[in-house]
Amino acid sequence: MADAHADGGRRSASDAAGVVALGACALWSLITAAVHGGRPEGVLLAVLAVTAGYAAGRICGAIAPVAAPLTGALAGAVLTITVPHLSPGPPPGVPLGHAGATAALLTLATGAACCAAWSTAVPALRPALWALAAGIVATAAVLGTITGVVACAGVLLCSLAAGRMGHRGIGLAGLAAVAASVTGLTWAVARGVLPAGLASALEGPLTGHRVELWRDALAMARRDPTLGAGPGRFGELSTTSAASPLSDGKPHSAVLQQAAEQGAIGVTLLAAAFCWLLYALWRTARPTPVALSAGAALTVLAAIAAVGNALSFTAVSVGAGLLAGLATARPLMAEPTHQVDVVPTDRPVP
Repeated sequence: MADAHADGGRRSASDAAGVVALGACALWSLITAAVHGGRPEGVLLAVLAVTAGYAAGRICGAIAPVAAPLTGALAGAVLTITVPHLSPGPPPGVPLGHAGATAALLTLATGAACCAAWSTAVPALRPALWALAAGIVATAAVLGTITGVVACAGVLLCSLAAGRMGHRGIGLAGLAAVAASVTGLTWAVARGVLPAGLASALEGPLTGHRVELWRDALAMARRDPTLGAGPGRFGELSTTSAASPLSDGKPHSAVLQQAAEQGAIGVTLLAAAFCWLLYALWRTARPTPVALSAGAALTVLAAIAAVGNALSFTAVSVGAGLLAGLATARPLMAEPTHQVDVVPTDRPVP
């Protein structure tokens, strides 16, 4: 009874933090849109997608802690293969395209497969679930997305390593540091403060077009660092975006888009939403490998979003919320006890 009460307290705290973080993101988009006449629909849809996915993940994860993430992994892989562009119309942001969204969906699918592997009570099923995760890495290679191969392989390796980590707090702190480092590097590229050799090496795979979009976003952020230019207005104010006939009106960096359109407060709220996801994984009663596998996938997604437009796709936002919900759900039946090193030894005690 005491354990159930403690778990309920942890879940209430993380749920309250999520309501505050996501609600603030939605409210701030409306405020900045009212000031500058922007279009907050995209932000509101993303918040709704994450919320719906999270709720669905919590429900499905409680009912079927193995089948639900397995189904999610298969659905993500099938969706990526059968709907290569993920949205109607011509490829956006040429020459940037949909590579970020493809890599993001496959990354989330890999994380879901890993969560299923750590959740099963049948040892004979675990190799098959690891094989599914490896198959998703192979799928990324077949689809020709190098980013997807690296991202999915990174999630799989992190999940395997999580089985020997008893302190989830250390792992989640490391994941937060990785996300912060990628964001800082993106900002440094946009500002042009990196050494010439490193800048040239990074601008090659990023493409000059993307870097110019980033610099336009940074210039907008400097003009109004508090409120930004208004949600959805980057495309009409960016000279680089206007010069591209097939532009999607995005700077292809979630953090720089927030800075340009919603100012420093928007960036802070975006970071708060990500920190809430890690906090929810830290507080969850699920085994540590499940929490860290989901955390690794969400961190890789954050890194992809820092250098691409992955969060512009509703399927990615729903998938992120779904994976977080699956990893924080409380199964209706007691979960199996694995070896000692997978038990979450650092769960906070109220």
